[in-house]
Amino acid sequence: MRTYIGFDDTDVLDADRGTGKLARWFEEKLPEGCRLWGVLRQQLPKMEGIPYTSNNSSACVVVDSEEGDVTDELIKRAVDHIRTLYIEGSDPGLCVVNQNNDPAISALMDFGRVCCSRRVSQKEAMTASRKAHLSGHGGTNDGIIGAAAGIGLTLSGWSGRFVEFGRLRDYGENVVVRRFEEKGIKVLSMDRNALVPWHDHKVETLGWVRPRLWGGIPVLPVVNVGTGLWRVVGTKEH
Repeated sequence: MRTYIGFDDTDVLDADRGTGKLARWFEEKLPEGCRLWGVLRQQLPKMEGIPYTSNNSSACVVVDSEEGDVTDELIKRAVDHIRTLYIEGSDPGLCVVNQNNDPAISALMDFGRVCCSRRVSQKEAMTASRKAHLSGHGGTNDGIIGAAAGIGLTLSGWSGRFVEFGRLRDYGENVVVRRFEEKGIKVLSMDRNALVPWHDHKVETLGWVRPRLWGGIPVLPVVNVGTGLWRVVGTKEH
């Protein structure tokens, strides 16, 4: 069974850790029989009237379980995780839903899209969450908005950048396409001439491997820079 765990607003400016790190570190707290599928950063709009720390992004942790429904245990551990690691002065929020919570899934997907177009309220987040878990853990509790939106956008299968999938930070500067494929990452050409990366081609990562969630799977967009040579797009600097 797959469970989605949304975290938001757990940090403050100039903190030594942000919500993304807190979300990635939750892997260490998973119960036996659970496996981290991935962690996604979801970007929300910077608009007048919307409070945010630095970039207005939230994080969604996607967990697979071999033991059936472990939602209650994941909620308990996620709450403890926030209480241990959040920064005083932040407004943490948590949202948790499993793949079988159909009413919440549909509403959360709609909510995620709405959050990308206008300012929304905590009440709207609570309405969208329905039977899913939604809770605030400090300050104004505004983090419940981003936590719910992050899950909704991830559920759509077409939004977000992976900040963890396997061990993204372990790849070197030049990686053979086959290695990404073996790890479940699709390498996709963004070249207008529609060249196709072949298994033994190389990818210049520039030290920044961050696949996108496209079609429900991790996709690494690249451009052709030479014969059998590709380069990632959307790096930290670009």
